[in-house]
Amino acid sequence: MAIHLRQICLVAEALAPAVDDLARGLCLSPCYVDPHVAEFGLKNTLLRAGSQFLEVVAPTGPGTAAGRQLARRGGDGGYMVICQADTRAEQTALRARAADLGVRVAFEVDRRTWNIMQLHPGDMGAAFLEVDWDEAADPTGNWHPAGGLDWQRAPAGNAIIAAATLQHPDPGALAARWAAVLGLPVTDRGDIHTIALANADLHFMPDTDGRGAGLGGITLSGATKNLPATLCGTRFTARP
Repeated sequence: MAIHLRQICLVAEALAPAVDDLARGLCLSPCYVDPHVAEFGLKNTLLRAGSQFLEVVAPTGPGTAAGRQLARRGGDGGYMVICQADTRAEQTALRARAADLGVRVAFEVDRRTWNIMQLHPGDMGAAFLEVDWDEAADPTGNWHPAGGLDWQRAPAGNAIIAAATLQHPDPGALAARWAAVLGLPVTDRGDIHTIALANADLHFMPDTDGRGAGLGGITLSGATKNLPATLCGTRFTARP
């Protein structure tokens, strides 16, 4: 059994400029707009990074969780780490571990062949952790948040998501919490605490930008080395 990183969600005050900046700066193609996010007071666009996705959401009115995140962190930035569990049993086990640690389920819906589960960012300590299960069980194929297989119509490009960086005043404690929920070990690589997912890493580092705990950075492999330093309030780095 394994957990794959499928999608990173960023939040922006204004959707179109953020999507345009990311598409140009990272050479990624928009691939899907999800109409279902409207029920949360949001609009979105997904950009394709191989068989992974970089999503941008923006609030369409007041009183949304995304709007509160923008206010809390002082502008655009990281919002969600979205993963795919190989099996429903693995997703169920992860939910049980989260409950044992007092981590609340912020949102869940069972669509029979697809189950969405989001864990509360206040309990996870930096960002939403979403772990979904899909009956197709193909971490490089069918993905309902991107329209099933509709996303494959967009050019793949060269970049894929190699790592996401979560920042916190106590990154070691944050890494230990995420590891306990995910059921995976933590490896210390210098001053970086790392959890290895099946296809990407989660890095846990100190808050160095003064924005507090949150999803602060994304590492891309296969991308140009001359990446813009910051896009949509998020640091981007290239891995060879």
